[in-house]
This record gives sequence, structure tokens and C-alpha cells, in this order.
Amino acid sequence: MSDEGFRLFFPLGALYAAIFPLLWVLALGFDLPLAHTVPPSLWHAHEMLIGAFGAALIGFLTTAVPEWTDTEPLRGRSLWTLAGLWTTGRLVGILGWDGLGAVGALADLAWMVAMFGYLISLSIRRRTDRLLAFAFWVAVLIGCLAMTRLAFLTADIDRATTTIHLAGYTFLGLLGLALARVTVPVTNLVLDPSERSSPFRPHPGRANLAPGLLLVALAGHAAEVSPAVGGYLIMAAGAAFLDRVAEAFIGREAARAEILMLAGSSAFAGTGLILTGASALGAPWPAVVGLHVALMGGLGLGVFAVFCIAGLLHTGRPLGLSWPVRLGAMALTASVLLRVLPDLGVPLPAPPHALAALTWSGGFLIWTAAFWPLVTRPALADQSRAPDQNQPATCGTDQSNRWQSQVSSP
Repeated sequence: MSDEGFRLFFPLGALYAAIFPLLWVLALGFDLPLAHTVPPSLWHAHEMLIGAFGAALIGFLTTAVPEWTDTEPLRGRSLWTLAGLWTTGRLVGILGWDGLGAVGALADLAWMVAMFGYLISLSIRRRTDRLLAFAFWVAVLIGCLAMTRLAFLTADIDRATTTIHLAGYTFLGLLGLALARVTVPVTNLVLDPSERSSPFRPHPGRANLAPGLLLVALAGHAAEVSPAVGGYLIMAAGAAFLDRVAEAFIGREAARAEILMLAGSSAFAGTGLILTGASALGAPWPAVVGLHVALMGGLGLGVFAVFCIAGLLHTGRPLGLSWPVRLGAMALTASVLLRVLPDLGVPLPAPPHALAALTWSGGFLIWTAAFWPLVTRPALADQSRAPDQNQPATCGTDQSNRWQSQVSSP
């Protein structure tokens, strides 16, 4: 499991994404046992972003970046060290342990700084600028986390709330970068599994439009623009995410689960940002509605899609998802609707938060059960090697290598 980052961190992220909401909603009743200074709701937001999605970020970067730069991936002790730092932060966050907040903050900052250093060092070594956008957004995330944890320690709840929201927008910026690099090669694999051609070529202007406009919105917030101007900037970023949905219009193959998940991620992110911006302009719903749509739906479904696609290609399997995994994606989609519909005035017959937590957790548990046999065994190509062949595998199959070469192309 420490042969590549995805094998270790995707299951960690999926399990944490499944377990924390169940504890938070069903077992603890929206409370955390050791949260006294910081409101449990802020710990909840922090743990879903930095905890669940943070593990997904580590797994994605430590798996994709070596392929993009043609370098050996981090293995063994390096990955376990990152996992130890990540786990230390979770032991503090899952309890809302204010007393050890500084320890958890240092652990989380340590793995983020390590990821930033990893990206910068490879950029210098390989003399490439392809990683700098990711490095930039990781640096922004480090700043958001540092401000959030400082606000936690000083009990500045208003500042902590603001910086948590900014961390969420930063993760959406990283999502936009990842979708720009994943959608094109996946679409080409769907259209031509033989990989003899590249029938899909998107408009180049879409590549970094959504992250770029999110950066403008973050800059506007830093400049303390008016709520109305800030709302319009967030809505513009949402429109850029919705524009990416057009890349799914590829004919009947648009019904493929992989295409639907990637397009759905962009659609949720864009819709959520527009709802958030509209709230700032006076719309009759709280901003938290849009944030849940963007983060639960956009970021959550995007992470689930990457878990599935990378989990198949990096273990030597072709694209194509089983029905249980497709049900998992539908469960995540349902959880978003269950969470936000009551806030939009749509009554539900049962406790909406409990239903949302159950369906959300069920989706990630389904992924864990389906992909655990894949991530804990060698890739298919590796299983056929002779016992005396000790050369480490980079990605498992020619198909995965070709896929990554498409991802890294401009």
C-alpha cells in the first residue's frame, strides 16, 4: 500500500469522509467531546476539508506528479511519514480537542509544507512549470490553514469562519486544476479505448478559467470589496465551472459514469458558487447552502470520480464502473440534495441531516469496499512478472502511462 500514494491515501480519505459525518450527526448529535472553545461546526468543516479532502489531495499529488515529471514516486517511509502527520491531525480534529489544537495544527501544516516543497523541488529538478499552479494553490491552502488554526487558538470565531470558507474556495481551485488535467484524457479513453486517436480536444480557454476566477474572488476578499462585488466575483467563478460542463457533450458516450461524475462535479461546484454569490446579493437563503452544494457536491463528487478513475487505471484496469460504485456516486448526489433542500424551503419527511450523513457515508464506504481489493494488490501487469524481476513499477500498465502522458500535455 505504500508503493504509490493513491493506494494509501485514497482509502484513508474515503474512510474518514465516511466515518466523520456519522460520528458528527448520528453518534454525537452535532457535538464533539473535547470542543470547548471552538464551535463543533467549525471543527466539522475543518475535518471534512483538511481531513478527508486533504488525504485525497496527498494521494492525488503523490501519484500524478511523478507521472507528469517522469520521476520515481514517493514510496515507503516517505508516504508513511505523511500518513503519520495526517493521522496526528485527525486524532485532534475528530474529537475537537482544543487543548491539543497546536499539535494538530503543526501536523497538518507539516504535511502541506512537505507537499509544497515536493512540487517545487520537482519543478526545479525537471525544469518545468507544469506543477507551479498546483504549488501556488497549495501555498494558498497553507496560508488559509495557518490563519484558521491561529484563529482557533485565539478563539477568534469570526475570523476562523471566514478563513475556513477561504480554504474551501482554495480546494475548489485545486479541483478546477485537477478537472482540467483529468477530463481530457478520460474523455478520449471513453471515445477511443484503443487510444489510436484523440478525438476530443477542448477549448483551451477553459483549462484554467475556473481556478483563475476563484483567485480573483479571493483577491477581492483580501481587498475587502463590498459584499455585492464579492458576490458577483464568486458567481463569475461559478459560471466558469458551469462552462466546463459543456465538455461532457460528446454524444451518447456522455452517459458513461466517468463522464457524468466529472461533469457533475463541475455542475455542483458552479451551482454552489452561484448560490453563494447570490446569497451575498440578498437571495433568500443562507450562504451555507451554496457552500454545501459546492463542497459536498462539487468537491465531493470530484474526489469520488478521481478515486474511481485513478483506482482503475493505476491498478491496470480499463475504465468501466460496477453498479455498486455507480450507486455510490448517486448516493453522494442524493446526500447533497438532502442536505440543502430543507434550507431552500423544501420539507422532507425524515431528519434531513441524518439522511444526508447516511447517504454521503454510504457512497464512500461503497467505494472502499469495491476498490480495497484493487489498491491492496499489485497492478495487473505487475502480477505477471517473474519473481526475479525486482524493478519497481511506476504506474502498472502501458495504458495508464499513456493516460498520464495525455494529462501532462499542454
